[in-house]
Amino acid sequence: MECWVYMLQSIKFGKYYIGQTKDLQKRLARHNAETGGYTARFMPWIIVWYCKKESRKEAMRLERKLKNLSRSRLESFMNKYSSTKFLLAGGQRY
Repeated sequence: MECWVYMLQSIKFGKYYIGQTKDLQKRLARHNAETGGYTARFMPWIIVWYCKKESRKEAMRLERKLKNLSRSRLESFMNKYSSTKFLLAGGQRY
């Protein structure tokens, strides 16, 4: 079952949020509608990066790696592997 790894950015605060989900659009809508939890404090959110993985296990592995990067390394990663290039490469590089 394929999953998406994604990065959101808060429009107001510039903070990043990294997650994984089966349905990217529904998950973004939930982040922007939540009344509690981490993402509620920093709404609204926009998707700034995403990629598809073939399994939830692969998605969780990439999510964990991305969450361990510093902000500057995360931004370098996003610039180097834009979502379009990443998807064309089959989502194998990270």
